[in-house]
Order: sequence, then structure tokens, then C-alpha cells
Amino acid sequence: MNEKYENPFNELPEALVEEMLDQCGEIGEKLSKSFETLYENKNEIRKKLEEQNILRKDIEIFSAPTHPTTCGVDGSYAIEKLLSADMVAIAGVAVEGLTPPTEKRHWPKPHHFSKVLTTSHNDSTAVVTRAIMMCMELILANRAPHDVIFLDGSLTTPFIYFNPALNKVTEVPEKLSNFLINGIKVEEEDTNEKLTINIRGALVAYKEILLSSRTDKIFVGVPKYTTRKEITQGVLKLNEYEDRGFLSFILDAGEFIGPVKIQEPQSRWHIDKPPANTEKIIDETIDALESLNVIYYRPYTHFPALRMEISQSIASNTQRIAILFESLKLQCGVPGIMEPYPLYLADRMVKHLGTALPAIRKTTTQEMALKWEEALGDMYLAMHRYRTEWGK
Repeated sequence: MNEKYENPFNELPEALVEEMLDQCGEIGEKLSKSFETLYENKNEIRKKLEEQNILRKDIEIFSAPTHPTTCGVDGSYAIEKLLSADMVAIAGVAVEGLTPPTEKRHWPKPHHFSKVLTTSHNDSTAVVTRAIMMCMELILANRAPHDVIFLDGSLTTPFIYFNPALNKVTEVPEKLSNFLINGIKVEEEDTNEKLTINIRGALVAYKEILLSSRTDKIFVGVPKYTTRKEITQGVLKLNEYEDRGFLSFILDAGEFIGPVKIQEPQSRWHIDKPPANTEKIIDETIDALESLNVIYYRPYTHFPALRMEISQSIASNTQRIAILFESLKLQCGVPGIMEPYPLYLADRMVKHLGTALPAIRKTTTQEMALKWEEALGDMYLAMHRYRTEWGK
């Protein structure tokens, strides 16, 4: 294991460490009181939810097993800030879950997209890079032939990322802006055809994901961290709690709440500077965003409540919800993994992008050194790293 995780306080002054550790008792006491309050009021809270007819058991809707196939989609980006330029890496991956033994369906490759490039220093690089990452995720998810496709994070996140990126796209170097607007060409292994990953294609995929009109596909957003309060604030009028942590104490194994309408933003969804010929599809995407629903489901005692964001077409179909729950029962059975198994694998993969980029920089530097005819010192200085930034 990395030394910084084995000895987390190595670089801190001893007095600072002692002062921080002294505060652990107070923090633990406050958290314990908060948890005790929830347990004391659990029966009363459950009664209120039952009166609203939104607290139910999964066995009420389960029918014959369908053995759904699943996949998880996640993405990441990393930016190494060098003395001379920025080195940018972007990746999206799709990972199959535990597959039924009878499944023989073919899944065309690639199951990942990636791009590494260099660009001049710019404060907006991260904003545009993040939007390109979301394009990769959406196109991967839409192409997956599985019954249930889990997307890491909220289904509203792509739209939130696209607007600032399109506002800043003219400020970043042309090389980076071209990747967002005109696209990245990817060769499909099975057909040798070129697939273009750009904002227009991503918006088309995004709309299809938000509508989930195909009955053989269920798209679901599964955010790990959330501040939404559809239940605690909207139903129970408890402003001090957020939904997912709160319901992990309230729900028993096999229980779910919802579907309920997703919490509306303070202002209507909008794109300030839409790309050419995308106005119609953006309007349709906004309509689909405004009809999203939320379900909270706790599949097992060892598992926290899961927040799942789904389309109206899924929320209104009990059979499709049952298939979603069946897939979660199959993919959430391993103790210690607090998210659906394919999302866990996808997340593990993309999180290594930040550690892979320094290795790519070193390899690039070595290749440059072999062909460099001037003083090596200047070249090595130009490739000196200040820090690496990465994100979802």
C-alpha cells in the first residue's frame, strides 16, 4: 500500500495532529446523538411514509425472474500542469456486471473511449475536458446492449456540465474545443468503421437515456453522494437531513420508497450557447429532465439505501421497476461494496487515470529525449510537473 495511506500524518506537525485528534470525541458524540434521534423516531417516520403510500416492499412487485444483464458506465479526466503546457487525459469505460450463464448476446467493441493530448495553459481546460468525458459516458451507455445500464452519478449531471463548457469553449485552445464540438474519431474493432464522439451525438444519446422509451433497456443514474431532499424535505418536512443517508437508517432490507418526482432546480434547465442545429434536441432533453423520477431502494441489510434516478416511462411501469430491483439484488450481494458491482468496477478503473498520466508523461519525456538534439536540461524543465488535477 502507498506510504501516504499507511502514515497519513507523516508530513504534519505533531501539535497539529494532536489538536485534530482531540476533536474526534466531540465529533463522535454529536454524530451518535444524531443517529440515536433517528432510531428513536424511526417508527413514527415509517408510519408517515406508509400513510403517503410511498413506502413498499419489493416482494409486492416481483414476478418471475428475468435474469437481466447489466453494465456500469463511468468516466474520469486528469490534467497534469507542466511548465510548458498542460497534458490532458480523458476516459470513459463501460463494464459488464455479473452475467447470467445463458447470456450469449454480442457486445460490439470498444467498451471504452480515451484521449490523451497536450494543450496550452488555460483556466477553462478542466471545464471543457469534463464535458468531453460526459460525452464519452453518454455514448457508451446508449450503445450498451444490456437490460439495465447504471450510470455513475445523477442523470442531471451531464446537462449541468455541458452548459459551462459550451460557454467556455471559445476560450480554450482550438484543439480542445474541436474535440467537444467536432468530435473524437474512434475506430470500432468489429466493423472498422469510425465513430464520432462529440456534443451533438452525446445530446442525442442523453435524450434517449432520459426518455428510456425502449422497453428492453433501463437506464438509471446512481449517485453515491447527494444533497437532494425529495423525501426528507418534500414529504417529511425535515430540513436537516438529506435523503440517502437518512433513508439508510429508516428502510429495512427489501424496502423502497417512490417513485417520486425529482427535486426541481431553482431556475429552468437551459443551455446559454447551444451548438448549431441542436436547439430542438436540447428542448426535448429539458422536457425529459423535468419529468425524471427518483426511487430509493435498500436491497440488503448490509447495503445502504440506493438513490436511483429514472425516466417517467420506467417509473410508471411496475414490471420495469421489478427488473431494476432484480438486477440490484444480483449486483449488490457482495458485503463491503457499497454500490452495484459493475459501477464499482468501472469506478475502480477510471480512478487510476490520475496515476496513469504521470507514467504517460515520463514515457513521453523519454521518447523526446531520444530524439532531442539540444540541451536536455531545457527539455526536462519544460516537462516538469507542478501538480495533477483529476475529477469525475
